[in-house]
Amino acid sequence: MEVTVEELSSIKKKLVFEIDVETVSAELDAAFKKIAKTADIKGFRKGKVPQNVLEQHYGPRAQHDASGTLINNSLYKALLDNKIEAVSQPEVVSTGAVEADKTFTYEVEVEVRPVIVVKDYTGLSLEKEKYSFDESVIEKQLDQMANSKMELAVTSRKKARDGDTVVIDFEGFIDGTAFDNGSGTDFELSLGSNSFIPGFEDQLVGMKREQEKDVEVTFPEGYGSKDLAGKPAVFKVLVKEIKEKIVPKMTDALAKEFEAENLEDLKGKIKDATIAQEQQRVDGQLQENLMNALLENNSFDVPEGMIANQLHHLKDSFTQKLKAQGMTLEMLGMNEETFATTYRDMAVQQVKGEIVLDTIALQENLTVDEDVVKEKMQAFADDSNVPLEQVEKYFENQQALAGLKGQILQEKVTSFLLENSEVTEVEPPAPEVEADAAGEEEGA
Repeated sequence: MEVTVEELSSIKKKLVFEIDVETVSAELDAAFKKIAKTADIKGFRKGKVPQNVLEQHYGPRAQHDASGTLINNSLYKALLDNKIEAVSQPEVVSTGAVEADKTFTYEVEVEVRPVIVVKDYTGLSLEKEKYSFDESVIEKQLDQMANSKMELAVTSRKKARDGDTVVIDFEGFIDGTAFDNGSGTDFELSLGSNSFIPGFEDQLVGMKREQEKDVEVTFPEGYGSKDLAGKPAVFKVLVKEIKEKIVPKMTDALAKEFEAENLEDLKGKIKDATIAQEQQRVDGQLQENLMNALLENNSFDVPEGMIANQLHHLKDSFTQKLKAQGMTLEMLGMNEETFATTYRDMAVQQVKGEIVLDTIALQENLTVDEDVVKEKMQAFADDSNVPLEQVEKYFENQQALAGLKGQILQEKVTSFLLENSEVTEVEPPAPEVEADAAGEEEGA
């Protein structure tokens, strides 16, 4: 077998194969022998069909089978022999005929990871957001926690107001005729939730118990039922009860329900968690700035196979997060194709980032210390509250261990790059809400 390797580009190679006559003839004979065992030809017993008859009836099939075997037996051996690491399934782009006493040729194109030399990766000028803790965050978080314990109770007020929950009976009519699925009894509706037709809830504000009212609305043009879309309707509504939200005061007792010793302990936990979360966000933004600078200084192509693999990883991760929230891609109006279109640029950046960091590790002779690997495993065990032995057992899988070491190495490279960059702290951008409000005041 002779194999010629051609460089088509930095991310693609072509392999041209020529397989010797002896190997081709042997595989073709083997293919016919296999077919002969089950060949059903009138006038001949199974297994006793002459070769020339087999060739007349099953020639194309034998050639196809022999071609597949010849390719399988030679392709992956050639990749290993030539130290070519394919990043996607090799593509057979042309094949010759499989004939006895003739050589067999075929050509394959294969995507490979680009080999690059990273330049200008030290002395980078980077900006990092300056972070200072805002004490008002604690009170906002406490309010949210208290609201999570909110209960509904019948109010002593006579009239319903925005934010109340009313218990209603209702029936809808179009041109004086009741329509299907347009009625309800003892229905609890939160005013201001916008869960009903636009304008419906607004007209219930100010109503009293046992008050009846005709509520006039128009169904939206894009309403789900075509029979109702765009049509005016009248709902006869009876308010039977009015309930208001009762939010408990945050006390030491309530703080204990959030796994804190008392209110002060809860405040401390909120502060620590917020600082950790914000610091992670700031560090993440700094690393993104670092990666953008590296990729701006180093332009190169990446193979479609690596992009496709990263998109698959992103979709799996995104789908799992949605599943935990009881949602699916379809509920967001997405499918596999639209997801790939939306997140392609992100996948490209991530693939390029991985290649750049791995290459810098080689250029700087940075490696992973086994002690750090053990520390990482211990951290996994502590965070997951599982025995260390169980974590170590999981990482006996070589693919999982390689992934862990790759993550550690990239973290080490990132630390090296940041240590060798000029990082300037800058004030955080003004919140968009405040900017909008300022604009409104100027225009008032």
